[in-house]
Amino acid sequence: MTLPYRTLIAAFGALAATACSPAPSDTASTAPKATSGGMQSGCLSRAYPEIGGPISLVNEKGEAVTQDTFKGHPALIYFGFTYCPDVCPMTLVSVARAYKMLPEGMTPPQTLLISIDPERDTPEKLAEYITTSAFPENLTGLTGTPDQVRAATEAFVADFSRVDDPNSSAGYTMDHTSLLYLMDSDWNLKTFFTHEDTSETIAACLADVLEE
Repeated sequence: MTLPYRTLIAAFGALAATACSPAPSDTASTAPKATSGGMQSGCLSRAYPEIGGPISLVNEKGEAVTQDTFKGHPALIYFGFTYCPDVCPMTLVSVARAYKMLPEGMTPPQTLLISIDPERDTPEKLAEYITTSAFPENLTGLTGTPDQVRAATEAFVADFSRVDDPNSSAGYTMDHTSLLYLMDSDWNLKTFFTHEDTSETIAACLADVLEE
């Protein structure tokens, strides 16, 4: 089922949590809900053809990458930032746990963290961040210019915004869509996970997808 772009944004907005503050309690009840191809369907039916376009970024080594760099194997994508105090690291830890639950011998998808804070998240900063022991071992960090990052988020119907915080030592934080996007080996959206998914539900879905 193909939904209008604005409807997709509304539906995903209802499903996604912001990085540093919980969504208003009435958001999900007032926003349109995804039906066919969305959260109301099974794990293997959460696919919108409009989501998951091209990217043009740099990795933690400073190397230019595009979606073609990652084709040939499924990829799990998360938009976050290294200064995120809780949701981003908790999500990555959950993914790492899910990978450990996969059937023996099953290779987990490539794991991509695309920073929505390019001002602070340099390749060097990402290179340090992705080595966190509790994160997936195959985690790759991606960043770019503000325009490149914005284009990547728009391709995934994701959103982010800077929130100034004078009481914080960092000066500001970032609110952003908090979804995990699973792309197949041809860079087409296969399914997605929300903040309500656990390591167990992610692992179960991945096991079904990766054995296809």
